[in-house]
Amino acid sequence: MANSFDTAYPSVDDLRSKAKGRVPAFAFEYLDGGCNEDVSIKRNTSEIRDVQLQPRYLNNYGQSSTKTNVLGIEFDAPFGIAPVGLQGLMWPNSPSILAKAAYKHNVPFILSTVTTMDIEKASELTEGNAWFQLYNPVEDAVRNDIINRAEAAGCPVLVLLCDVPTFGYRPRDFRNGLALPPKMSAKNIMQILGKPLWAFNTLKYGQPTFENLKPYTPEGLNLKQLGAFMDRTFSGKLNEEKIKPIRDRWKGKLVLKGVQSLQDTKDAIKMGFDGIIVSNHGGRQLDAAQSTINSLKEIAATYGDEIEVMMDSGLRSGPDIARAMACGAKFTFMGRSFMYGCGALGNKGGDHTIGMLKTQFKQVMDQLVCERVEDLPKHLITS
Repeated sequence: MANSFDTAYPSVDDLRSKAKGRVPAFAFEYLDGGCNEDVSIKRNTSEIRDVQLQPRYLNNYGQSSTKTNVLGIEFDAPFGIAPVGLQGLMWPNSPSILAKAAYKHNVPFILSTVTTMDIEKASELTEGNAWFQLYNPVEDAVRNDIINRAEAAGCPVLVLLCDVPTFGYRPRDFRNGLALPPKMSAKNIMQILGKPLWAFNTLKYGQPTFENLKPYTPEGLNLKQLGAFMDRTFSGKLNEEKIKPIRDRWKGKLVLKGVQSLQDTKDAIKMGFDGIIVSNHGGRQLDAAQSTINSLKEIAATYGDEIEVMMDSGLRSGPDIARAMACGAKFTFMGRSFMYGCGALGNKGGDHTIGMLKTQFKQVMDQLVCERVEDLPKHLITS
């Protein structure tokens, strides 16, 4: 399909600037920020841009193709939409906007356990093609029911999150009342009044809630009680004992998200995962973390032939996607970039961002004189 986009916003930076003017500051900072002093988020985006690619201009060159196969599924481009929590807070109805766009463009959409749309709606909008990211429940009965729902919805891939053993220390969220338990201050209310379109759409689509968790949440909880409930119900800590019953129960593809080390990759292979997503949670969990591109290089070089290695965190453009693929990723995901698109352009944000990234990535392929995505590692300049 045609990769059309609004040329007034030809980059993710343009979308970010536009979104910042349309989204209340507390919600924008929840999306935009990292943890502690933001060292990790800055390292992610800067170090990937140290990767250099070399064109081969005198090749016998045909037409380049951006089609990519991962986990046995063919997609039209080597990137998808990463799971993001509380999407409807950042832009009302954004998970629906992004799910529809992903299905239209034949790229994967991953739904988070703690976002503002449920599994069943995501399945309906993607005709059973949405992936689901499981934030592991403490109770086996809740875990099993969520997995059963994902299976009934036709989700082809279950993604387990391993990089949240504790909540990240995020100063902006503390100041804005968006830590758990959340609270709405007079300052936040004034910010809402200054963003009338965001406020109107929130009224139209309803206050954002954890839609996936409604069957398990007691009625009538206030915000403080909801925060305590979330703490009791979910644990980000994973180990072999917790993973085995999920692997035994889930018949589709199983992916581990948040891997940053060779040892965790080796263990993931041993435990029967079909793929991993190298990620440091977008720089939101550990400010002392290595950049994802440097973790990827090591992991892909060592285990790329044994497990499907994917990556998120730090990607902001078509060239960044090409850099990651050249360093050994079989696929990539982005979260913030797509949320900036929704914040900037509302219902058009998903289509725009995917079309823009496809166009950018295709230009890199053509400029490198690279016909196939899997040939991008041949263009990597190594020191």
